[in-house]
Amino acid sequence: MATVTRLPFGLDPADFSSSSPSIPERAVSERRRYRTVWISDVHLGTRGCNAAMLIDFLDHVDSETMYLVGDIIDGWALKKKFYWPAAHNDILWRVLKRAKRGTRIVYVPGNHDEMFRQFTGLNFGGVEIRRHAIHETADGKRLLVLHGDEFDAIMLSHRWLAYLGDAAYEAIMGLNRWFNAVRAALGLPYWSLSKYAKQKVKNAVEFISRFEEVVAHEAGARGVDGVIAGHIHTAEMRAISGIEYYNDGDWVESCTALVEHHDGRMEILHWADELAARESAPRSDAMRKAAA
Repeated sequence: MATVTRLPFGLDPADFSSSSPSIPERAVSERRRYRTVWISDVHLGTRGCNAAMLIDFLDHVDSETMYLVGDIIDGWALKKKFYWPAAHNDILWRVLKRAKRGTRIVYVPGNHDEMFRQFTGLNFGGVEIRRHAIHETADGKRLLVLHGDEFDAIMLSHRWLAYLGDAAYEAIMGLNRWFNAVRAALGLPYWSLSKYAKQKVKNAVEFISRFEEVVAHEAGARGVDGVIAGHIHTAEMRAISGIEYYNDGDWVESCTALVEHHDGRMEILHWADELAARESAPRSDAMRKAAA
């Protein structure tokens, strides 16, 4: 497999392998181990990226294979205004470190990082770049892995609307950051205002449902058992016309990942809930000790 050493925005695997992260990798005694992990829609290069939570996830979870299902780096945002804090480097450092340790990393670029699609079939620091992939689960199911923007009617027929919608989405995410900063100051856990709003807007719900049906139909036409996508920032697991549909969500709003257990069982991890439960445990222990 051919190897590419220099990618857009001056990214070079050597820069990461020879450096140390600003947030040191935590030594977790009991890291969770899965057969496969899927994450997408990280949107590195934007203020909406929940980098701290993703770093926490990467420091607590291991897998034999990891799929990056598109929109990992937000090229649209970076072209408008360059924003790249140290924590975003730390995420890339952790991904490349996994590849170096033997984890198979497969990167399927999306629409926001479409500039990487020109490198399909090449290898970047141990990361395989693919237009789409077929994953076989431990129990023998064949799953099509793709980002999903190719089935977004707005992206296909009215690209200018997609950019307009992207600007509106950035504004909503700005409000979401402010909202959660207030919650954090009050000692409350992360809660996605944008996710709640999307669930309540009828047109958004209908769009998501239609997107899921179209993607599942395409998977069925390709003769696979299921499909895994990203793009719409909505984690989901459900059967559609005999096809298993999965969406791994995002790391902007819901902070979710899709995982495969070693027996082939699939699960969505909601990391904001996991983090809140972990942080509340010491408080609960302290209260029990005080009561005793």
